[in-house]
Amino acid sequence: MIGRRGIIATLGGLAVAGVATSAYGLGVEPFLRLRVQEHHLRPAGWPAGLTLRVAQVSDLHAGAPFMDEARIEQIVERANALKPDLVLLTGDFGPACRGVDRVLPHNSVARRLAGLRAPLGVFAVNGNHDWWEDAEAMRRGTGAVPAMARALARHGIRTLSNEVVQAGPVLLGGLDSQWAFRVGRGAADVPRMLGQVTGDAPLLLMAHEPDIFAVLPARAAVTFSGHTHGGQVRLLGWSPVTSSRLGNRYAYGHVREEGRDLVVSGGLGVSTLPIRFGVPPEITLTEITA
Repeated sequence: MIGRRGIIATLGGLAVAGVATSAYGLGVEPFLRLRVQEHHLRPAGWPAGLTLRVAQVSDLHAGAPFMDEARIEQIVERANALKPDLVLLTGDFGPACRGVDRVLPHNSVARRLAGLRAPLGVFAVNGNHDWWEDAEAMRRGTGAVPAMARALARHGIRTLSNEVVQAGPVLLGGLDSQWAFRVGRGAADVPRMLGQVTGDAPLLLMAHEPDIFAVLPARAAVTFSGHTHGGQVRLLGWSPVTSSRLGNRYAYGHVREEGRDLVVSGGLGVSTLPIRFGVPPEITLTEITA
């Protein structure tokens, strides 16, 4: 039988553990940790002898004190050290979190991201917040170019909006945000993008929100997404809350369905609340081989 002192000691221990857990989730994991999350994929029909290293930088949500200039520079340096063949920036560059006391200018963020290096190039797509935080682009609607995309272009980084480009031995497609004009009203145009695909080179696809993967054709060898942040809180491989409308199906990591591959990055910044627990900020590195 547990006595009164034992109960008090147990409750005290639980309280201390709760405070320590909260401190870690609010102060350590979101801002002090930075990991490289690796995936190794063998898509169906991938050319023999072709190995591709793809670094993914997603969901910066730049804004001090959570994601300041020094933190972005650290991320760029760490990504370059991985020596990727291709770097993909999968959207949501601006702040979207309570407690941001200084918004970083688009040009400042783009200038630092321009330090990324990869022989096959550095490419981006728009995220929903890149639209939502640009009132003029939202007013103009489909066809507008969000301010962040313009800033990236000034620094040599191309944002793909329902477009396909050649990137060495592969084709790279980029879909615009599926939530550009709020949930369920997007700027993504899959038929337009797929209409630009020619030849038989492997097609890699960037799509900020992962939900589109459910209806994509097998022509896309690998799809790279962000948006969910892995739920920001992830317990034993499960996210209690996720911004994917399909719940945990596409919440985080490598997903394989019907022979097709999806990589959902946990991202780097925070949204709504400045917390991460069980899903540290990450640069996602995917190695693709036959």
